[in-house]
Amino acid sequence: MVSLLRLAFLTAMVVLSTLPTLPAWADEFSDAVSGLAADSFAEKDKAIASLGKGGDPRAVPILQALGDDRLRKTGNGKVLVLGGSGGAKVTDAATGKEVTGIDPNSLDRIIANNRLRGSIEVALSALTLFSPDRNTRLSAAQDVLKHPSPDAITALNKALATEKDSEVRDVMQRSLSAAQLFSGSKDEQLAAIHTLGTTTDPQIKNLLDELRNKPDLDPELRKATEGALASINSRLRLTGLAANLFQGISLGSVLLLAAIGLAITFGVMGVINMAHGEMIMMGAYTAYVVQEFFRDFLPASLFDGYLIVAVPVAFLFAGLLGVILERTLIRFLYGRALETLLATWGVSLILQQVVRSIFGSPNKEVSNPSYMTGGFDVVGGFMITWNRLYIIIFCFVVLGALVLLLNRSRFGLNMRAVTQNRGMAAAMGIRTAWVDALTFGLGSGIAGMAGVALSQIGNVSPNLGTIYIVDSFLVVVFGGVGNLMGTLVGAMSLGIVNKFLEPVAGAVLGKIVVLAAIILFIQRRPRGLFALKGRMAEG
Repeated sequence: MVSLLRLAFLTAMVVLSTLPTLPAWADEFSDAVSGLAADSFAEKDKAIASLGKGGDPRAVPILQALGDDRLRKTGNGKVLVLGGSGGAKVTDAATGKEVTGIDPNSLDRIIANNRLRGSIEVALSALTLFSPDRNTRLSAAQDVLKHPSPDAITALNKALATEKDSEVRDVMQRSLSAAQLFSGSKDEQLAAIHTLGTTTDPQIKNLLDELRNKPDLDPELRKATEGALASINSRLRLTGLAANLFQGISLGSVLLLAAIGLAITFGVMGVINMAHGEMIMMGAYTAYVVQEFFRDFLPASLFDGYLIVAVPVAFLFAGLLGVILERTLIRFLYGRALETLLATWGVSLILQQVVRSIFGSPNKEVSNPSYMTGGFDVVGGFMITWNRLYIIIFCFVVLGALVLLLNRSRFGLNMRAVTQNRGMAAAMGIRTAWVDALTFGLGSGIAGMAGVALSQIGNVSPNLGTIYIVDSFLVVVFGGVGNLMGTLVGAMSLGIVNKFLEPVAGAVLGKIVVLAAIILFIQRRPRGLFALKGRMAEG
């Protein structure tokens, strides 16, 4: 019992020990609020800093009102009032009590210039460091890092003392180091340089550059800063290489999806299908239609499932369209490559106009499901987005399924037989006409699935297919006509090379360089990297 009483007494003493500071802070809070009505911008800035240091949540709406031009003062300058919604409600800024009998139009504005708005942002960041919401604290710490200020040091130290989340603590620690970089003691500055030198954040690099360029900087601090910058630059180069590699693989997977179907139809039938891009476009619009159906007719909880439904629907729709196109037009033009090119080009124009007539010319937005939204940060400055990652995985799943179909099914056996020797295949009883139709449908269906994937990384428009048709032909010719391994290697090679050339030569010049290199390569190897083998190819 005595122990319990002693514990209660000690607890009460700890609580009571904080109470003497409350009246003092009440006076400081009132004085800081009154300071916002000063005529001098410097005095206003000092009042904003005082409110930010106090950690009082009552200061948040006051500073927000100042930033939104909703803070007013009476004629004698002693009472601050806040203009509420529409300016109809007026409250005392210091007490929060409503003030009646005052015409809002008779009050004087408290003006904030750009410098004060920056101070408001810093103060609000410091105040929200103590928010119960984890994401709010993280955002506040990131804001302090963007605008490091000596005024935030006290708030950051208090916040670090109670913060439990490791990610938030790391950002707070970097923000504290950034704030100490220009205002701490020499030892604190050296510690801050050492801490910041272990990151890959370009923003921190800029802060260290700013410190290094100070003319009166201590030689020891300058040496430490240069070492930290060298370390950051080295990591940024490696991060840039990794980011370009991922972007290249991502572009390569898109090109592979777009080119797989073309590789099949071009390799088996020798048809130059200029409408292949429109099959991609049809798949993208199928994703849009399925999305709208889920939005309009199904519960919102099922919306994320629209993409899973859109993939097979796009495959079937584009595949059926391809079969119809082959049966009604292409089959009459076999052996006449130039005529198939012109005919399918006309079909592509017709399909584009049909889509414009139904959906209109403006772009259509296809939303990402929740599981494809956002991404994760591998290291500072290198983020992998979920939609790109899922598209890469989807690309290899489609390629694997196609390899199994061609090598482990009767249809695949018949298709390979027709590819190698059409006459002998027909003599053996294979219905070559239906193999042609189904092969063209298979290639078109895969293009439709490619359109669904492309709808997740960009807008859907009637011109979507024209963006990828030339690159698809480049991939097929470079890799080897009709060879899936060649298509894979060609797509990934072009994707990676393009992404590494773009920072050096620019997007347009980079594509020109790649095109010239492929032309020179084809002069040496007309059949591409992996030439198709067999009697048909040799003939």
